[in-house]
Amino acid sequence: MISIKQLRYALTVEETLHFKHAAENCNISQSALSTALNELEKQLGLKIFERDNRKVQVTPIGQRVLLQARSIILQVDDLEHFADIQKLPFSYPLNVGMIPTIAPYLLPKLLPVLNKKYPLARLNIVENQSHQLVERVRSGELDAAVLALPFPFKGLLSLPFWEEDFYWIAPKGEQYTDQQEISSNELNYCNLLLLEEGHCLKDHILDACKMTDQHTSRSFSATSLNTLIQMVLGNLGTTLIPDMAIEQLTSQHDSLSVVHLQEPGPHRQLAFIVRPNFTRLSSIEALIDMAKQALMKA
Repeated sequence: MISIKQLRYALTVEETLHFKHAAENCNISQSALSTALNELEKQLGLKIFERDNRKVQVTPIGQRVLLQARSIILQVDDLEHFADIQKLPFSYPLNVGMIPTIAPYLLPKLLPVLNKKYPLARLNIVENQSHQLVERVRSGELDAAVLALPFPFKGLLSLPFWEEDFYWIAPKGEQYTDQQEISSNELNYCNLLLLEEGHCLKDHILDACKMTDQHTSRSFSATSLNTLIQMVLGNLGTTLIPDMAIEQLTSQHDSLSVVHLQEPGPHRQLAFIVRPNFTRLSSIEALIDMAKQALMKA
């Protein structure tokens, strides 16, 4: 079978009209070059070169063969270039799911870094709860999802990139707000407001505090952290939020106290979830690097 390597050798001989020089340009021995070209001519059943001790000439039929060979090599080079481009991050649009307790706080930090480094990148974001995102990654509707662990994702691959703790948010002047840290035992007396069922953050908070639903307020529930903060501002209770949300949710409210949860951490881990055979891991790895960079600066 004719090889691309043989065609490249033949084109180099055509360029140099000298077997020794051609061999040097191809980084092989002259005998190896001659053997490869003899085999090529044998496979084609025709002579490409006339050669003796003094000179090398391309035969008339050889000129036609080499013209075709040059076209083939150009197509191979284009194919290799195309393949290399596909290996680059964000060669195609990326569909990424994020849970509501991550997306509003990670994206404002991540997207400016992404736009600066990869201005042509197309990132389509879908916000939904964890169990729905996991199923959509499995089905191929999404390329990846950003979840807070622990959460079951059997059959998928997790790529952790961040860990963080929870902080207690309460109106200033309430009991425990003058402390640097608050324990889960103390939280039992704080009318704790959490997200409604289905949000994994609620489960993570209960796990970190070793609590059950009975320790939280049943009078109010919310579907977003922003709503919880508004409830706290309205003196309806107190809440816990992740570290990455603190600045956005509390910086404009001087009346709120922020107290670290004094329980073993990290209280949650963030990770990208992908299919094990996902072919564009370079894009996910690039997102992970940028997310780390963005969160470290925050």
